[in-house]
Amino acid sequence: MEIERINENTVKFYISYMDIEERGFDREEIWYNRDRSEELFWEMMDEVHTEEDFMVEGPLWIQVQALEKGLEILVTKAQLSKSGSNFELPLPNDKLGDIPVDERIEELLDHQFNPKGLDEEENSLEDELEFLMYFKDFEDIISLSKRPGIDKLKTSLYSYSEKYFLYIEFSEEEFEDEEEIDNILSVLLEYGQESGLTIHRLHEYGNRIIENDVFQVIRKYFS
Repeated sequence: MEIERINENTVKFYISYMDIEERGFDREEIWYNRDRSEELFWEMMDEVHTEEDFMVEGPLWIQVQALEKGLEILVTKAQLSKSGSNFELPLPNDKLGDIPVDERIEELLDHQFNPKGLDEEENSLEDELEFLMYFKDFEDIISLSKRPGIDKLKTSLYSYSEKYFLYIEFSEEEFEDEEEIDNILSVLLEYGQESGLTIHRLHEYGNRIIENDVFQVIRKYFS
């Protein structure tokens, strides 16, 4: 995959159909199977983040151009307007060009605004907050396991593509204070990085190392 960093808010990358198939995706299903197209998109974004340190934060504008031998994708992070009332696209018009937005892949935008596919009324704080992060070195997970206040998390650990992925749930019963959640997230991100992959992809292609209580298990064997 070829990646071009346009500015701090925008990245453009090209992926060939051959590369798509080598990643385990069928050329047709990325157009018509929403779950699979999302998996491919977040796998590509995870690679972009690793190579270009392009952190996904908030809504994205995604523009896709279908070429003869692959896809050219432009991803831009939205920014709040000065009034704070709406989102703006922080990219000059001359940089955007006339790249058409494919309606089928445009559905990926829903993943940014409504990641669980729920109506706004249903997407409330009553849902558990899910978080997926990755580590390149297992020693970082061992160090993290020794930090206080993290045993209340529901966790499971996977290996995939030469990395370790920690799946985390903040249960409603244990976490009622948003500030506490923010503090724990800050601690987690001292040791690993947020991943754009989906837990479904890890279930299908990854290896589950620890099913539950990751930190307790690691302390047991790596005291």
